[in-house]
Amino acid sequence: MAIHLTKESKILVQGMTGGEGMKHTRRMLAAGTNVVGGVNPRKAGRTVDLHDRPVPVFGSVAEGMDATGADVTVVFVPPAFTKAAVTEAADAGIGLAVVITEGVPVHDSVAFLDRARKRGTRVIGPNCPGLISPGQSNAGIIPADITKPGRIGLVSKSGTLTYQLMYELRDIGFTTCVGIGGDPVVGTTHIDCLAAFQEDPDTDLIVLIGEIGGDAEERAAAYIRDHVTKPVVGYIAGFTAPEGRTMGHAGAIVSGSSGTARAKQQALEAAGVRVGRTPTETARQVLSVLDSGA
Repeated sequence: MAIHLTKESKILVQGMTGGEGMKHTRRMLAAGTNVVGGVNPRKAGRTVDLHDRPVPVFGSVAEGMDATGADVTVVFVPPAFTKAAVTEAADAGIGLAVVITEGVPVHDSVAFLDRARKRGTRVIGPNCPGLISPGQSNAGIIPADITKPGRIGLVSKSGTLTYQLMYELRDIGFTTCVGIGGDPVVGTTHIDCLAAFQEDPDTDLIVLIGEIGGDAEERAAAYIRDHVTKPVVGYIAGFTAPEGRTMGHAGAIVSGSSGTARAKQQALEAAGVRVGRTPTETARQVLSVLDSGA
Protein backbone atom coordinates (compact mmCIF):
# COMPACT_ATOMS: atom_id res chain seq x y z
CA MET A 1 0.00 0.00 0.00
CA ALA A 2 2.59 2.58 -0.99
CA ILE A 3 4.81 4.01 -3.70
CA HIS A 4 8.49 4.90 -3.27
CA LEU A 5 8.35 4.58 0.56
CA THR A 6 7.27 1.63 2.72
CA LYS A 7 7.70 0.31 6.23
CA GLU A 8 10.75 -1.55 4.94
CA SER A 9 12.53 1.68 3.95
CA LYS A 10 15.71 2.41 5.92
CA ILE A 11 16.38 6.13 6.15
CA LEU A 12 19.48 8.25 6.60
CA VAL A 13 19.19 11.96 7.39
CA GLN A 14 21.86 14.21 5.90
CA GLY A 15 22.10 17.16 8.27
CA MET A 16 20.41 15.31 11.14
CA THR A 17 22.49 17.04 13.80
CA GLY A 18 21.38 20.53 12.70
CA GLY A 19 18.38 22.27 14.21
CA GLU A 20 15.86 21.47 11.47
CA GLY A 21 17.30 18.03 10.86
CA MET A 22 17.07 17.11 14.53
CA LYS A 23 13.52 18.42 14.91
CA HIS A 24 12.16 16.57 11.92
CA THR A 25 14.11 13.40 12.62
CA ARG A 26 12.33 13.27 15.97
CA ARG A 27 9.01 13.70 14.18
CA MET A 28 9.83 10.98 11.69
CA LEU A 29 10.79 8.59 14.45
CA ALA A 30 7.60 9.40 16.36
CA ALA A 31 5.66 8.41 13.21
CA GLY A 32 7.33 5.00 13.19
CA THR A 33 9.84 5.76 10.45
CA ASN A 34 12.90 3.51 10.43
CA VAL A 35 15.62 6.17 10.70
CA VAL A 36 18.87 4.21 10.83
CA GLY A 37 21.41 7.04 10.96
CA GLY A 38 22.46 10.60 10.32
CA VAL A 39 25.25 11.92 8.12
CA ASN A 40 27.65 14.67 9.17
CA PRO A 41 31.35 14.26 8.40
CA ARG A 42 32.30 16.58 11.28
CA LYS A 43 30.37 14.54 13.82
CA ALA A 44 31.00 11.02 12.55
CA GLY A 45 31.15 8.39 15.26
CA ARG A 46 28.72 10.14 17.60
CA THR A 47 25.41 8.66 18.70
CA VAL A 48 22.40 10.90 19.18
CA ASP A 49 19.58 9.82 21.50
CA LEU A 50 16.22 10.58 19.91
CA HIS A 51 13.00 9.31 21.46
CA ASP A 52 15.07 7.01 23.68
CA ARG A 53 16.60 5.51 20.58
CA PRO A 54 20.31 5.86 19.83
CA VAL A 55 20.86 6.99 16.24
CA PRO A 56 24.43 6.77 14.92
CA VAL A 57 26.05 9.56 12.91
CA PHE A 58 28.14 8.53 9.91
CA GLY A 59 30.79 10.43 8.04
CA SER A 60 29.28 9.80 4.61
CA VAL A 61 26.21 8.36 2.92
CA ALA A 62 28.29 5.44 1.64
CA GLU A 63 29.45 4.64 5.18
CA GLY A 64 25.86 4.80 6.46
CA MET A 65 24.61 2.56 3.70
CA ASP A 66 27.34 0.00 4.32
CA ALA A 67 26.60 -0.09 8.05
CA THR A 68 22.80 -0.07 7.95
CA GLY A 69 21.56 -1.06 4.51
CA ALA A 70 19.87 2.33 4.14
CA ASP A 71 18.04 2.89 0.85
CA VAL A 72 16.60 6.40 1.42
CA THR A 73 18.21 9.68 2.43
CA VAL A 74 16.43 12.85 3.55
CA VAL A 75 18.44 16.00 2.93
CA PHE A 76 18.30 18.83 5.50
CA VAL A 77 21.37 20.85 4.55
CA PRO A 78 21.68 24.56 3.59
CA PRO A 79 21.22 25.48 -0.08
CA ALA A 80 24.95 26.05 -0.65
CA PHE A 81 25.71 22.45 0.32
CA THR A 82 22.74 20.69 -1.27
CA LYS A 83 24.43 19.94 -4.59
CA ALA A 84 27.32 18.22 -2.82
CA ALA A 85 24.98 16.31 -0.49
CA VAL A 86 22.76 14.92 -3.24
CA THR A 87 25.73 14.15 -5.48
CA GLU A 88 27.33 12.22 -2.63
CA ALA A 89 24.13 10.24 -2.07
CA ALA A 90 23.77 9.45 -5.76
CA ASP A 91 27.40 8.40 -6.08
CA ALA A 92 26.87 6.07 -3.11
CA GLY A 93 24.04 4.41 -5.04
CA ILE A 94 21.14 5.21 -2.73
CA GLY A 95 17.73 4.51 -4.24
CA LEU A 96 15.82 7.60 -3.11
CA ALA A 97 16.93 11.09 -2.07
CA VAL A 98 14.30 13.39 -0.57
CA VAL A 99 15.55 16.98 -0.79
CA ILE A 100 13.71 19.26 1.62
CA THR A 101 16.00 22.28 1.22
CA GLU A 102 14.46 25.48 -0.14
CA GLY A 103 16.38 28.07 -2.13
CA VAL A 104 18.65 25.70 -4.04
CA PRO A 105 20.10 27.49 -7.12
CA VAL A 106 18.49 26.12 -10.27
CA HIS A 107 21.87 25.39 -11.89
CA ASP A 108 22.79 23.29 -8.84
CA SER A 109 19.52 21.37 -9.11
CA VAL A 110 20.09 20.70 -12.79
CA ALA A 111 23.57 19.37 -12.04
CA PHE A 112 22.68 17.03 -9.18
CA LEU A 113 19.50 15.79 -10.86
CA ASP A 114 21.50 14.85 -13.94
CA ARG A 115 24.01 13.03 -11.74
CA ALA A 116 21.23 11.24 -9.87
CA ARG A 117 19.56 10.06 -13.07
CA LYS A 118 22.83 8.64 -14.32
CA ARG A 119 23.36 6.81 -11.02
CA GLY A 120 19.81 5.46 -10.80
CA THR A 121 18.80 7.55 -7.77
CA ARG A 122 15.27 8.92 -7.64
CA VAL A 123 15.15 12.47 -6.27
CA ILE A 124 12.05 14.04 -4.76
CA GLY A 125 12.37 17.82 -4.53
CA PRO A 126 14.16 20.09 -3.98
CA ASN A 127 12.02 22.53 -2.00
CA CYS A 128 9.48 19.88 -1.09
CA PRO A 129 7.82 18.52 2.06
CA GLY A 130 8.81 14.95 1.23
CA LEU A 131 6.48 11.98 1.19
CA ILE A 132 4.51 9.86 3.60
CA SER A 133 2.96 6.42 3.41
CA PRO A 134 0.64 6.69 6.44
CA GLY A 135 1.12 3.97 9.01
CA GLN A 136 4.35 2.89 7.34
CA SER A 137 6.96 5.62 6.93
CA ASN A 138 7.39 9.38 6.74
CA ALA A 139 10.38 10.94 4.97
CA GLY A 140 10.43 14.72 5.32
CA ILE A 141 8.27 17.29 7.09
CA ILE A 142 4.70 16.18 6.33
CA PRO A 143 2.61 15.93 9.53
CA ALA A 144 1.95 12.28 10.27
CA ASP A 145 -1.09 12.73 12.51
CA ILE A 146 -3.53 14.41 10.11
CA THR A 147 -4.58 11.35 8.14
CA LYS A 148 -4.49 7.55 8.14
CA PRO A 149 -3.75 4.67 5.77
CA GLY A 150 -6.27 4.36 2.97
CA ARG A 151 -6.66 3.94 -0.78
CA ILE A 152 -6.05 7.43 -2.22
CA GLY A 153 -2.75 8.44 -3.81
CA LEU A 154 -1.81 12.12 -3.73
CA VAL A 155 0.83 14.04 -5.72
CA SER A 156 1.24 17.77 -5.18
CA LYS A 157 3.48 20.71 -6.03
CA SER A 158 2.41 22.52 -2.85
CA GLY A 159 3.30 21.43 0.66
CA THR A 160 0.50 23.37 2.33
CA LEU A 161 -2.12 22.01 -0.04
CA THR A 162 -0.76 18.51 0.49
CA TYR A 163 -1.51 18.88 4.19
CA GLN A 164 -4.94 20.39 3.59
CA LEU A 165 -6.13 17.63 1.26
CA MET A 166 -4.71 15.00 3.60
CA TYR A 167 -6.77 16.54 6.41
CA GLU A 168 -9.90 17.03 4.32
CA LEU A 169 -9.82 13.36 3.29
CA ARG A 170 -8.56 11.98 6.60
CA ASP A 171 -11.59 9.71 7.07
CA ILE A 172 -10.69 7.83 3.87
CA GLY A 173 -6.89 7.87 4.08
CA PHE A 174 -3.99 7.50 1.68
CA THR A 175 -1.58 4.96 0.29
CA THR A 176 1.15 7.58 -0.25
CA CYS A 177 1.22 11.38 -0.38
CA VAL A 178 4.10 12.86 -2.39
CA GLY A 179 5.06 16.52 -2.29
CA ILE A 180 7.17 16.90 -5.43
CA GLY A 181 8.08 20.57 -4.84
CA GLY A 182 7.33 23.68 -6.81
CA ASP A 183 10.77 24.70 -8.07
CA PRO A 184 11.26 25.14 -11.83
CA VAL A 185 13.33 21.93 -11.89
CA VAL A 186 12.41 18.91 -9.74
CA GLY A 187 13.51 15.31 -9.69
CA THR A 188 10.13 13.58 -9.58
CA THR A 189 7.17 14.83 -11.60
CA HIS A 190 3.41 14.47 -11.52
CA ILE A 191 3.77 11.94 -14.35
CA ASP A 192 6.25 9.82 -12.39
CA CYS A 193 3.80 9.56 -9.51
CA LEU A 194 0.78 9.01 -11.74
CA ALA A 195 2.57 6.06 -13.32
CA ALA A 196 3.45 4.60 -9.92
CA PHE A 197 -0.06 5.04 -8.53
CA GLN A 198 -1.53 3.50 -11.68
CA GLU A 199 0.58 0.39 -11.05
CA ASP A 200 -0.12 0.25 -7.30
CA PRO A 201 -2.92 -2.26 -6.69
CA ASP A 202 -3.91 -0.60 -3.42
CA THR A 203 -4.47 2.88 -4.84
CA ASP A 204 -8.06 3.30 -6.05
CA LEU A 205 -8.08 7.04 -6.83
CA ILE A 206 -5.43 9.69 -7.46
CA VAL A 207 -5.49 13.32 -6.35
CA LEU A 208 -3.29 15.69 -8.37
CA ILE A 209 -2.50 19.18 -7.07
CA GLY A 210 -0.87 21.70 -9.36
CA GLU A 211 -0.13 25.41 -9.51
CA ILE A 212 -0.14 28.16 -12.08
CA GLY A 213 2.90 28.58 -14.30
CA GLY A 214 4.72 26.22 -16.61
CA ASP A 215 3.14 23.26 -18.38
CA ALA A 216 3.63 20.37 -15.94
CA GLU A 217 -0.10 19.96 -15.42
CA GLU A 218 -0.83 20.01 -19.16
CA ARG A 219 1.78 17.28 -19.66
CA ALA A 220 0.23 15.33 -16.79
CA ALA A 221 -3.18 15.67 -18.44
CA ALA A 222 -1.84 14.17 -21.66
CA TYR A 223 -0.34 11.28 -19.70
CA ILE A 224 -3.59 10.67 -17.84
CA ARG A 225 -5.52 10.61 -21.11
CA ASP A 226 -3.22 7.99 -22.62
CA HIS A 227 -2.11 5.87 -19.67
CA VAL A 228 -4.20 6.23 -16.49
CA THR A 229 -7.35 4.18 -16.05
CA LYS A 230 -7.98 5.02 -12.40
CA PRO A 231 -10.11 8.08 -11.52
CA VAL A 232 -8.13 11.30 -11.02
CA VAL A 233 -9.34 14.41 -9.19
CA GLY A 234 -7.37 17.63 -9.52
CA TYR A 235 -6.92 21.05 -8.00
CA ILE A 236 -4.93 23.98 -9.43
CA ALA A 237 -3.80 26.72 -7.05
CA GLY A 238 -4.04 30.23 -8.49
CA PHE A 239 -7.46 30.74 -10.06
CA THR A 240 -7.50 34.32 -8.75
CA ALA A 241 -3.84 35.14 -9.44
CA PRO A 242 -3.13 38.20 -11.63
CA GLU A 243 -1.48 37.59 -14.98
CA GLY A 244 2.10 38.56 -15.78
CA ARG A 245 3.56 38.11 -12.31
CA THR A 246 5.84 35.65 -10.55
CA MET A 247 4.03 34.16 -7.59
CA GLY A 248 5.61 32.40 -4.64
CA HIS A 249 7.77 29.32 -4.71
CA ALA A 250 6.02 28.06 -7.84
CA GLY A 251 8.14 30.47 -9.88
CA ALA A 252 4.96 30.89 -11.88
CA ILE A 253 5.00 33.38 -14.71
CA VAL A 254 1.63 33.65 -16.38
CA SER A 255 1.36 35.31 -19.77
CA GLY A 256 -1.89 35.44 -21.66
CA SER A 257 -3.59 32.05 -21.35
CA SER A 258 -0.32 30.14 -20.98
CA GLY A 259 0.21 28.73 -17.51
CA THR A 260 -3.09 29.94 -16.08
CA ALA A 261 -5.20 27.88 -13.73
CA ARG A 262 -8.04 27.97 -16.24
CA ALA A 263 -5.85 26.57 -19.05
CA LYS A 264 -4.65 23.78 -16.78
CA GLN A 265 -8.19 23.03 -15.65
CA GLN A 266 -9.32 22.75 -19.27
CA ALA A 267 -6.47 20.39 -20.13
CA LEU A 268 -7.19 18.14 -17.16
CA GLU A 269 -10.93 18.10 -17.70
CA ALA A 270 -10.38 17.21 -21.37
CA ALA A 271 -8.50 14.15 -20.07
CA GLY A 272 -11.43 13.14 -17.86
CA VAL A 273 -10.16 14.66 -14.59
CA ARG A 274 -12.63 16.32 -12.25
CA VAL A 275 -11.12 19.65 -11.10
CA GLY A 276 -12.21 21.52 -7.99
CA ARG A 277 -11.87 25.29 -7.64
CA THR A 278 -11.06 25.08 -3.91
CA PRO A 279 -9.43 22.38 -1.79
CA THR A 280 -12.73 21.68 -0.03
CA GLU A 281 -14.58 21.36 -3.34
CA THR A 282 -11.80 19.04 -4.53
CA ALA A 283 -12.28 16.84 -1.47
CA ARG A 284 -16.01 16.72 -2.18
CA GLN A 285 -15.24 15.66 -5.75
CA VAL A 286 -13.15 12.78 -4.38
CA LEU A 287 -15.99 11.66 -2.12
CA SER A 288 -18.43 11.87 -5.02
CA VAL A 289 -16.23 9.71 -7.25
CA LEU A 290 -15.69 7.13 -4.52
CA ASP A 291 -19.39 7.04 -3.68
CA SER A 292 -20.32 6.55 -7.32
CA GLY A 293 -17.75 3.84 -7.82
CA ALA A 294 -16.53 5.61 -10.98
